[in-house]
Amino acid sequence: MVNKANSPKGRPVSGADARAEVQAELARKVALFIGSAESLATHVPGLTLYRHTAPTRPAPATYEPSVAVVVQGRKQVELGANTFLYDGSRYLLTSLDLPVVSRVIEASSQNPYLCLRLKLEMPAVREILGQGDFEFPLMGSDAPAMTTAETTVDFLGAVGRLLDLLNAPEDIPFLSPLLQRELIYRILKSAAGQRLRAIATAGEQSYRTARVIGFIRANYTKTLRLEDLAHIAGMSMSTLHHHFRTLTSMSPLQYQKQLRLQAAQQRMLIEGVDAASAAFSVGYESASQFNREYSRFFGLPPRKHVRAVRPSSLPSLTESAHHRNVT
Repeated sequence: MVNKANSPKGRPVSGADARAEVQAELARKVALFIGSAESLATHVPGLTLYRHTAPTRPAPATYEPSVAVVVQGRKQVELGANTFLYDGSRYLLTSLDLPVVSRVIEASSQNPYLCLRLKLEMPAVREILGQGDFEFPLMGSDAPAMTTAETTVDFLGAVGRLLDLLNAPEDIPFLSPLLQRELIYRILKSAAGQRLRAIATAGEQSYRTARVIGFIRANYTKTLRLEDLAHIAGMSMSTLHHHFRTLTSMSPLQYQKQLRLQAAQQRMLIEGVDAASAAFSVGYESASQFNREYSRFFGLPPRKHVRAVRPSSLPSLTESAHHRNVT
C-alpha cells in the first residue's frame, strides 16, 4: 500500500519508508543536540536525550511514567519475568514507577544508540482524558504497566516538533505544553495507551493500585504491612496482591525490596558509604540479610559488586537518573 506522502524529491513513499525518513532526521537532530554526552536534560520540561556508542551492561533502574523513543539502536528492559525490546519501530510506554533492569543492546561508534525520553505528567493525562473521546474500551487487568507500541509517522512528527523547540528556546514555555499534550493524546488514542488510561482513571483498580505504589515509593525504608496497603487501595489483600503483581510483575514486598537494594547501591557507588551503613539507611535491620538479598539481585556481594562496576557505574546510570532512580 502506497502512502500519499512524498519524499523530498517528490516521489511517493511507503509508510515504512516515510517512517524511516522521519527517524533518520530525528537521529540527526538528537546527535546534533547531545554531542558527545551520554545524557542531556534539555530545556524542554521532562525531555532528556541519551547516547551510547557501545552496548551497556544490565543496570537496575526505576522508570517513572514516560515514553521513550529510540531513533537509532536498540534497548532491552526487563520487568520481572517480562522482557521488552524497543528500537526505531516501537517506543516504550511506562505508566507507573517500575523497578527494572535495562541495557542498550545495539550501539556502535559509527551508529550510536540515540534515544529521547519524555516524562508523562499524570495531571495532564487526566485532563486530556476528561476532554477527549477515546474509542478503545479500558482493558482488563491482565496487562503490565509497561508496553511497547508502533512508532507511526504522525507520532514521530509530534516528537520531532517537540525536539525542534530546542532551536527556539523562547517558544518552549508556550509550545512545549501543547506539543506534549499532543503526544499524550496520540498515546491515549492508541491501544497501547489503555493501561495508562486505566491508571489515570479514578475508581479503576489500576488507579487504586497505583496509589499503593506511590505510597511504597514514599515509604520504602519503613516496615510495610499488606493489610495497611490493602486499606489504602480499598481492596482485599488477595485482590491487591493480584493487581499489584499484574501491573509490576512482582509482589508489593518484592517491589519494596528492589527499591531498597537500588537505593543502597546508589549510596555505595555515589556516596561511598560501606555496605552496612547503606543497608541500615534503606530500612534493613540485618546486614547479613542485606548481603544475601543484594548478592541474589546483583550477582555479587555488595563490596565486590561495587568494586566491579564503579569504574563504569556513572555512565551506566545516566539514563536511569531521569527516572527518579533510587539506585
